[in-house]
Amino acid sequence: MSPSTPAAAGKVPTPDRGSPRTPKPATGKPRTPRTPRSTAKSAAGSRSPGRRPGGPDTRGEILRAARESFASKGFAATSLRAVAREAGVDAALVHHYFAGKDELFIEAIGLPIDPRQVAARVRQGPPDELGRRIVTTFLSVWESPEGQQRMKALLRSMAGHDEVARLMREGITRLIIKPVSQTLDVPDAELRVTLVASQLMGMAMARYLVELEPIASASVPDLIERLAPTLQHYLTA
Repeated sequence: MSPSTPAAAGKVPTPDRGSPRTPKPATGKPRTPRTPRSTAKSAAGSRSPGRRPGGPDTRGEILRAARESFASKGFAATSLRAVAREAGVDAALVHHYFAGKDELFIEAIGLPIDPRQVAARVRQGPPDELGRRIVTTFLSVWESPEGQQRMKALLRSMAGHDEVARLMREGITRLIIKPVSQTLDVPDAELRVTLVASQLMGMAMARYLVELEPIASASVPDLIERLAPTLQHYLTA
């Protein structure tokens, strides 16, 4: 073999590039561009720090934060945004679970009935039967199994914890005493309604907690007949 040939020189023969390749026909399906991983990670991490989405215990965390805030700051100084911040959730989640601060307060202190409904119920009707409507509504809450259990727990907590007593005092004043007082056209309306409250709370303590006889076993109609005139006297005499 002659040394001048390519094989003799130790070179690999190069394929013929003279004829161009035929391009593949288009399939009609454009390729979807891939998102770089770094971009996807940055999008996933764009949530505000310190705020987590709703979970199974989100409502419970909001209630826990609300109880602490109401107890330490009171109703007026507590805001839904501050409760959300303390619970570690977005403020929109508080509005998702609770319509407003009143609803959050009612749930936080564990009342068995909405006090606003109580106030609306006793305000409807003639003024000379206001005392009867109040005691009838009060006993209807206490005589239900769930209501009695929760009200007993509240009374015991009020007696032993100043924070709970403050919560109840603010709640009863705002949601019941003030609205009911507005039905009385007298200058000392709130004093009259708080006297009614003292009578009812004393009766509840004797009947349901101490179980003092014979008030503990007295029938509900009998209690209504005996208490209604006394409450009416407080209100209108």
